[in-house]
Amino acid sequence: MSLISSPARAWEEIRLEDRRKVYTSFVYPMIGLCALSVFIGSLFTMGWDGPQSFQYAMRQCCAVAVSLFGGYFLAAYLINALCVHLLGLDDNPALARQFAGYALVVLFLLRIILGILPDFAIIALLLQFYIVYVVWEGSAALMQIAEENRLRFTVISSVLLIACPVLIEWAFTRLTILLN
Repeated sequence: MSLISSPARAWEEIRLEDRRKVYTSFVYPMIGLCALSVFIGSLFTMGWDGPQSFQYAMRQCCAVAVSLFGGYFLAAYLINALCVHLLGLDDNPALARQFAGYALVVLFLLRIILGILPDFAIIALLLQFYIVYVVWEGSAALMQIAEENRLRFTVISSVLLIACPVLIEWAFTRLTILLN
């Protein structure tokens, strides 16, 4: 929650923790909560009667879990490549995964809320751009991006963090419809 309320201070605390801790203590539990909220919300939307509603809820749950999981790793990989190729920084995949995992906090929280309350989609669409501020603060505190490259890094990283899960969910949904 401190990443939402006070990103600068939170990134300073995150910088001091073990880089591998992000998986077990944050990313995986958040993906699980997102999938669970979508599953419950889908059951409420479709009803509890029959296997069709359960199948729909499972499909939606899997789409969210796969998109967030794959989107996280794809975004982290691309952010690391951005740092290496465009900014000339050292190759540090663990740092990029830590940064991407915590920067996705906005999308995780919005997914949890939208899973249960899908009518807030328009508001969530606007609120997802708060990730730009979270990434801006993290670019200096955690990633140690130079001030002249900070804006470019923030814009590209924010687009990657928002777009990667969306693209993977779109592809997953299309494939499940096609293969069904």
